Amino acid sequence: MPTVTSKRIKDFRNLATTDFKTTPNENNYPTPDLLQEGDSSVEPENSDENLAPKSKRPRLAVHPTTAPRERGLVVGVGRYGDLFEVEDSLNELEQLCDTAGVMVVGRTHQNIDTPNSAYLIGKGKLAELKEMRRDLELDTILFDVELSPTHLRELEAALEVKVIDRTGLILDIFAKRARTHEGRLQVELAQLEYRLPRLTRLWTHLSRQTMGGVGLRGPGETQLEIDRRSSRERISHLKEELKQVHRHRELYRQRRKAEGIPVISLVGYTNSGKSTLLNKLSNAGVLAEDKLFATLDPTTRRIRLPGGREVLLTDTVGFIQRLPTGLVEAFRSTLEEVNEADLLLHVVDFTHPNAQEQSETVEKVLKELEADQRPRLIVLNKIDLLIEKEELPTEEAKPTQSLSERISEQFNLPPEYVPISAQNGLGLDLLLKRIEEALDRDMVKVSLNIPYAQNELVAFFHKKGQVDHEEHRETGTLIQGRIPVQYEQLFKAYH
Repeated sequence: MPTVTSKRIKDFRNLATTDFKTTPNENNYPTPDLLQEGDSSVEPENSDENLAPKSKRPRLAVHPTTAPRERGLVVGVGRYGDLFEVEDSLNELEQLCDTAGVMVVGRTHQNIDTPNSAYLIGKGKLAELKEMRRDLELDTILFDVELSPTHLRELEAALEVKVIDRTGLILDIFAKRARTHEGRLQVELAQLEYRLPRLTRLWTHLSRQTMGGVGLRGPGETQLEIDRRSSRERISHLKEELKQVHRHRELYRQRRKAEGIPVISLVGYTNSGKSTLLNKLSNAGVLAEDKLFATLDPTTRRIRLPGGREVLLTDTVGFIQRLPTGLVEAFRSTLEEVNEADLLLHVVDFTHPNAQEQSETVEKVLKELEADQRPRLIVLNKIDLLIEKEELPTEEAKPTQSLSERISEQFNLPPEYVPISAQNGLGLDLLLKRIEEALDRDMVKVSLNIPYAQNELVAFFHKKGQVDHEEHRETGTLIQGRIPVQYEQLFKAYH
């Protein structure tokens, strides 16, 4: 089982950047996660006609967080034990702001040992933020942590400007990018559970009801209390809907298991290049843009390995540091795809300065999903950015060894680490070879003589196994190859 919690990725990257020239970051190609509905041949499509009927939603006075050209200030809060450095985390927050449509015009941070009970940050930093709000003409201030309801309320009152925390920003991006019915349900559930304890902040005054009515608790109920009750009812309804969706998804998983087709799940930090890899391997033509969280809804594609074996390749939502717990829970049925996978491809942006920290974040989420023991390959993506284009060796220059193999050999990479470029296809031949080797661990070698009267078994072998040699003889078809161990008994009579 490969592990990325060691220094391996960082060491490999340091070696690579020492021996190869690195291209400027601004030349980075777009390699985000995808955002597409599933392949109708594998998963049911979710068209607009399948969406749940519109129902009354709690009318919350929620500030929009994605107004065009909204001017924002990002604020980092450093605490002991953080995996990412404050500046690195702020860089990521700025990317999130860009994805959400916020124009960042300034940044600041403070390291704290003991959080202020009212404002989280110290009073000196609070005064500094007030000045920056005026000088920079800010529309919003975005904190790189999840703020408690008290902190959120007190900061907005003191700063007299909209305050958004990291969780609220991520939820906003998810709301924009969810396209399938299931994805929208999951995002709405996470949003409502996040907002429920923060409803007080959304009302600057309490408008009291003067009359009771059907469905109301009685005279004197505040609008805030109405919204709370309405939100709880909607949360309960969403959970029931998601249970139905989960049961439907489970039926499809059972069908896939019955077919015996191996399932490979792509996992990785957001924007690591999973979608580009899926496109390259399957020609799926799904969305691949340079934005964080471009993939929310899982996409599954059928691909055929060089040996002839069919597999299902599934993309999943990209992970990120401090991924809100509510989102992990809301998306659990989607993320459980990785638990059903026969093999995980953990895609790492090999060029990113925080590649090791990002990998550890992914491993942490996999552990939460109880998927950390699944077999996996570590796919080191974007190797082309470590070398200037004119220095890339061509097949003619070194026909017996690919660039990916040369890098693996030069840096003594273990076989479960596969350097590739999903953008231009470098190393994909080696990756497919490693995938076949990993899947072959559950295969058995057989030599069969199948009578012509049992030609359906020959077709079955071609679909489920890997044919190394096939020959038509007088008595039947000779097949030599490998078949998944669970099907060995079907061919026992023909050995």
